[in-house]
Amino acid sequence: MAGGRLRVAVVGYGWWGRTIVRTLAESGLIEVAAVVETDADAAAMARADAAGAFRVLPDFASALSDASLAAVVLCTPHKAHAAQIVAAAQAGKHVFCEKPLTLSLGDAQAAVAACRAAGVVLGIGHERRFEPAVLDLRRRIAAGELGTLLQVEANFSQDKFLAMKPDNWRLSPLHAPVGPLSATGIHLVDLAIAILGPAESVWARLATRGSEFANGDTLGVMLGFAGGANALVSAILATPFEGRFAVYGSRGWVDIRDRTHPESPTGWDVTTCLRGAERVTAFVAPHGAVRANLEAFAQAAQGGAAYPVTQAEMLANVAALEAIMRSVASGRVEPVERTGP
Repeated sequence: MAGGRLRVAVVGYGWWGRTIVRTLAESGLIEVAAVVETDADAAAMARADAAGAFRVLPDFASALSDASLAAVVLCTPHKAHAAQIVAAAQAGKHVFCEKPLTLSLGDAQAAVAACRAAGVVLGIGHERRFEPAVLDLRRRIAAGELGTLLQVEANFSQDKFLAMKPDNWRLSPLHAPVGPLSATGIHLVDLAIAILGPAESVWARLATRGSEFANGDTLGVMLGFAGGANALVSAILATPFEGRFAVYGSRGWVDIRDRTHPESPTGWDVTTCLRGAERVTAFVAPHGAVRANLEAFAQAAQGGAAYPVTQAEMLANVAALEAIMRSVASGRVEPVERTGP
């Protein structure tokens, strides 16, 4: 490490890999020491952006064999995650993986097991947990302000993918099945699990209505939780940005609305309504949640506070993802496989 910072290689220099490198440019906890990129054009762009600040490596193996790198940040196609996590763990590297962790529960369990066996930290790109409005919501829930939790309603939609070429892996049913889920909806599933616990059942419907995306652009999901609580999740890839996360309880509700995409946050409008009181709306100032997530990972990797997203939650998220994909295919309510006691 240099200057106490965790030296990492960002693997993949597409839209999000490039965003992460920019986000970490001024971090006091993480140094992007290398970028791994196999595509010639993307590698050339990385070298131009680097201006000597980091090296550009030609393959993943080069990062794993580099003793000066303590961790890897995976910004690669979803299908590659499982094998890359296992390989990185076996090489003694801490691993931060963009969402979804994997596309099957079996792969997720193998990835988690490899990290546990190697004693390395596993982080996940669910930055929505690190938004100040969400952190405050969870504090209020823990304090009992909302009473018994009844239902979550959430939407995370965008139209960024309309500008992508049709052969982009993010539009592929093979590499990104149920596109709105793996692109945005999985963040909302993660937040619902963080608040309500593991899901028990799901019903989901996918369609392509506003684009020609082969993996769909319109998704609706209902998740059922122990005790009867629900989460209603919407994710659309053919409409302008919308971000909303609301929790309803027996004593009140909180509705969080994003002003802009989390890539470039400009703050949140939070409306609260408690029983017997007037509803109140407050503005929450912008905060770099992507960087906060990565820095929490870095602190854990350096022996600090434990990473706040548990591996049990990561597994529950992938179990729900797998059930959602089954429900889309079957048209039926599907059970979510249990991942713990």
